[in-house]
Amino acid sequence: MDDDGQEARGTALATGDAVLATIADYVVAPLGGADAALRMAGWDFMDAMAVAMAALDDPECWKLVGPFWSDGAGATAGVRLVGTRYRLNPAEAAFALGSMIRWLDFNDAFLGREWGHPSDNLGAILPAAEWATAARRARGREPLVMRDVLEAMVRAHEIQGALTLDNSLNAVGIDHVAFVKLASTAVVTHLWGGDRTAVLHALSQAVADGGTLRVYRHGPATGWRKSWAAGDAASRAVWLAALTLRGERGYPEAVAMPRWGFQDVVLRGSPLRLERPLGHDVMEHVLFKVPYPSEYHGQTAIEAAVRLRPAVAERLEAVRRIRIRTQESAARIIDKRGPLDNPAARDHCLQYMVAVALLYGRVDAEHYRDPVAQDPRIDALRDKMVVEVDAGFTRDYLDPAKRSVANAIRVEFDDGSTTEEVVVEYPLGHPRRRAESREPLERKWRAGLGRRLPAARVDALFTLFDDWDRFCATPVDEIIDHLVP
Repeated sequence: MDDDGQEARGTALATGDAVLATIADYVVAPLGGADAALRMAGWDFMDAMAVAMAALDDPECWKLVGPFWSDGAGATAGVRLVGTRYRLNPAEAAFALGSMIRWLDFNDAFLGREWGHPSDNLGAILPAAEWATAARRARGREPLVMRDVLEAMVRAHEIQGALTLDNSLNAVGIDHVAFVKLASTAVVTHLWGGDRTAVLHALSQAVADGGTLRVYRHGPATGWRKSWAAGDAASRAVWLAALTLRGERGYPEAVAMPRWGFQDVVLRGSPLRLERPLGHDVMEHVLFKVPYPSEYHGQTAIEAAVRLRPAVAERLEAVRRIRIRTQESAARIIDKRGPLDNPAARDHCLQYMVAVALLYGRVDAEHYRDPVAQDPRIDALRDKMVVEVDAGFTRDYLDPAKRSVANAIRVEFDDGSTTEEVVVEYPLGHPRRRAESREPLERKWRAGLGRRLPAARVDALFTLFDDWDRFCATPVDEIIDHLVP
């Protein structure tokens, strides 16, 4: 793909159907030299569990997470859904957990020609791991342990992230969750005992699904589906893995087949590409959202607005113009005008999040809901904002050595005076700010987990997490014991 007007980088390691073969080879090979990535996967696991628990405070999320076909009493067999007393089949659990993790727009991110949230894959991985653990125990075999989950996370992050770097789905109107489906299908098939051939066939089934339209992410149609789309992809991945392991054959030519394949139909003739070997780089460089639940391209804009607030708070009525310099990707997906009639639209609006930060000095999940959204000052400030694309910010965003996510804000007043321009290149949670991120991340984790679990349970989980070797060696079902009421 040739997104953002950039020329293709280097020579691809693999294109077309060879991409699926490369992914299959990677999934079944030993994961060596990944100690740092596994540690970061532990952070990512805790982060995803915390935001999943917090999401259950939203009735719109809660109504989607239980068994869909029951008398309301809940399923009596299956895997447990964290933060609840439900037992669900693995596909239902994947939908529920994937939706919970993504719901508040507060889980991790990774940005390239495409963008996405690699911990979405945990929606498929954790239920699949608990299901496999129960099956192993029933046969008198050793259970899967958390290291197996963390390794699956590293692989899923790498697959999704590498595809994100090298291919743009949004440029052709397709949602990034197609890459969640690919990554989750590969790792779940392997987690359930599938060999290279099975992984390859399952991947081809995921490709044959094509792609989901991005219509639900863009105004005026923005809606709740953007919060459950990743759960839908995770659930579909579980189904495709299960079908394959029951003997369903795949279609390894599904990417490159002329006229009918993914490249011609979905990518409009452009090749599906991998431009570097698969390893564990993505997990090591994943982006966390620390204080603000919002679309990631706007994280630095919120931080800049919070810094500006003391100079603006007492002069709101005198504001003439608010100038926002941003990257091209942010302008494309979160520069939104007009009515925003639900939280799913508001947390993907750059102007809305900047207005809230200037007015309240912080941005939390409740700021996207009524009655805060009915504050007339928000739209008044939105109407005064000018969003400009900065070529330098766009260049640094795409530069593999930088991967900045810069925004700059300056406020102008009626009397001709202005604030300083506040520029934030790297948000808290970026690899360049890892050291200062751990303490606020732990506060985020404790707050999220504490929404559904008693304090003693949260403390016990953190004690286990801090004993790294014991955490990695703990059976998956025993970790789930800590995560259900």
